[in-house]
Amino acid sequence: MDTRTVRQRSVTLPDLDDAGLNDVDSLEGEHGELRDFRYADAGLRELPLSGVRLMDGRVTGLTTQRARLDDLTVYSVAFSGCDLSGLRWADSRLSRVAFTDCTMLGSAWEQVMLDDVVFERCRLDYAAFIRLRAAGSVIFTGCSLHEARFGGCDLSGAAFEECDLRLTEFDGGTYRGCDLRGNDLASLRGVGALKKVIVDRSQLPGLAQAFAADLEISID
Repeated sequence: MDTRTVRQRSVTLPDLDDAGLNDVDSLEGEHGELRDFRYADAGLRELPLSGVRLMDGRVTGLTTQRARLDDLTVYSVAFSGCDLSGLRWADSRLSRVAFTDCTMLGSAWEQVMLDDVVFERCRLDYAAFIRLRAAGSVIFTGCSLHEARFGGCDLSGAAFEECDLRLTEFDGGTYRGCDLRGNDLASLRGVGALKKVIVDRSQLPGLAQAFAADLEISID
C-alpha cells in the first residue's frame, strides 16, 4: 500500500488495480455510485455532479470550464493532469484521494472533509477553502497557493512542503500541529490565526516579517 509522507504526516494513496478498471464516459454512475472506473481526456463545458459515490478510480486529463460538485463521497480516487479552474466543491467527504499536477485556479471548497488526501504539484492560486476539515492527514507538496484563502478551517492534521504561499491568507480556524516547515512564510496573511503550528527556527524571521505586515508596523 503506497503512502506519501512529509515529516510526521503520512497519507495513504489510492490503491488501484489498473487492469480491473473500466473505461466510462460519465462520472454520474448507476444509481448514484461509480466503482472501479477510468475517466480520461474528457473536455466539458460544464460538470454538475451531486449525491454521487466515486470509489476506486482514476480521473485523468479532465478539462472543464465549470464544475459544480456537491454532496459527493470520494474514496480511493486519483485525479491527475486535470484542469478544474473555477471548480466549486461543497458538502463532501474525500478519503484516500490524490490530486497530482492538477490546475484548480480560483476554486472554492466549502465544508469539505479530507481524510488521507494529498495535493501534489497542483496550482491552487486564488482558491478559497472555507470550513475545510482535515479529519486525517492532508498534505500539500510542491503546490502553488498564491493568494489562496483558508477561512475557518481545521487543518490540525495537515502539512505543507515547498509550496508557494505568497499572500496566502489564514482567517480564523484551528491549525494546532499544522506543519509549515519547508516553506517561505514571509508574505503570509493572518499569521495571528496560526496558533500552535509547527515551524523551524530558520523560518522565524520570515514569520516575524509577516506578523509585522499584518499589524501594519512601520520599520524605520
